[in-house]
Amino acid sequence: MMQTERKGATLVIRLDRSVTNAINAEMVAALSETLVLLSNDPEVAALVLSTTSEKFFSIGLDIPSLFPLPRDAFARFLHDFNRLSLALLTLPRPTVAAIRGHAVAGGCVLALCCDYRVIGAGKKLMGLNEAKLGVPVPYPALQALMQVVGAGTARRIIDSASFYGPGELLRIGLVDQVADGEDAEQTAIILATQLAEIPSQTYGAIKADRLGPMVAEVLRRQEEKERVFLDCWFSEQTQENLKAAMAKF
Repeated sequence: MMQTERKGATLVIRLDRSVTNAINAEMVAALSETLVLLSNDPEVAALVLSTTSEKFFSIGLDIPSLFPLPRDAFARFLHDFNRLSLALLTLPRPTVAAIRGHAVAGGCVLALCCDYRVIGAGKKLMGLNEAKLGVPVPYPALQALMQVVGAGTARRIIDSASFYGPGELLRIGLVDQVADGEDAEQTAIILATQLAEIPSQTYGAIKADRLGPMVAEVLRRQEEKERVFLDCWFSEQTQENLKAAMAKF
């Protein structure tokens, strides 16, 4: 599902599930376990989330494996995915997403839950197309998106369900840097190393202050929002949309 490598005090996690890095239950579990280990390791001062694939950071949820699940089983997956998103979002270390390929839907969600996003130059697309499929953006990701780009831009990103190239992503603030002329992972490692110079306790406190109200809101409404997502996922129209989307996998 993934590879890990230490670069000094920075841990690099590379998603490694075929070319598209489609997110299934096993990937969620593996990432969640690694984040727990990382948070308890004082030798790791920063995290870079990258990929072995240069085509996809992640295509999003693995619809072919998730589509057949009954409601209770899919509900468990959704809860675990949202819990992973929150764990990544609140990790008390600097986190940088190295977007070496397309990051769409659930892949965009993982990138959003990092503190910073570095995308490679060229034909790399990123965006949230959940509305076209017929489901809302998962609530933790929605809150993260609004904090990153503001409510107005977040509305346009979600309602258009569009994918954006590096230049437009930088303009609207969805990414922090375009790695012109070099690999996004190397640029992300440099940024993470710089951020790791801030004492861990201080960085964690700053991050907690920044995210505290948002995280409290997510936790307060988590059960409600997951129920709404499930209702949409299992609606007749969305089921037809998901069947069509499976062809892209």
